[in-house]
Amino acid sequence: MNRVAIFGNAGGGKSTLSKRLAEMTGLPLVALDLLKYKPGGGEVPYEEYKAAHNELLQQDQWIVDGYGSLDTVWERLEVADTLVYLDMPILLHYWWVTKRFLKGFMIPPEGWPKDSPLLKGTLNSYYTVWLCNKKLTPKYREYVNQAKGTKRVYHLQSPNDLKEFYRSVEIELAK
Repeated sequence: MNRVAIFGNAGGGKSTLSKRLAEMTGLPLVALDLLKYKPGGGEVPYEEYKAAHNELLQQDQWIVDGYGSLDTVWERLEVADTLVYLDMPILLHYWWVTKRFLKGFMIPPEGWPKDSPLLKGTLNSYYTVWLCNKKLTPKYREYVNQAKGTKRVYHLQSPNDLKEFYRSVEIELAK
């Protein structure tokens, strides 16, 4: 486990899992939203994001949290040796987006660029949950099923799967 891609639909717990996994393993964590967006929420130019992403993929170790863009997600999944796909029930994604919004009044959401607009980001996340579920989720599921032959794959589909994932990592690190 050296190059870990954590991916899935909006509000699925990617940032929380990424942070905890980085703390457990000592691997460097990169939140893609911090590469793709400026403080305040505006996007960096695509070429700048793409160059930073390409540089990231050249590193020997990383945990990458997030989506980025359609072309870079597939590049990242190919380079990763470990895939962690968060594929929770869609209603749970909507609930966690709402929870992140409510908590965001007290604590900025993890992995979000500084001073990003909470309401705009939340509304975008609600739309993204629907769109991802319709367009990307089937492709992600197909990809992880095929990747099981060549990569370490964790397809987490419930909060219990998350707990089991953390336990398995703890056991592996204890060896």
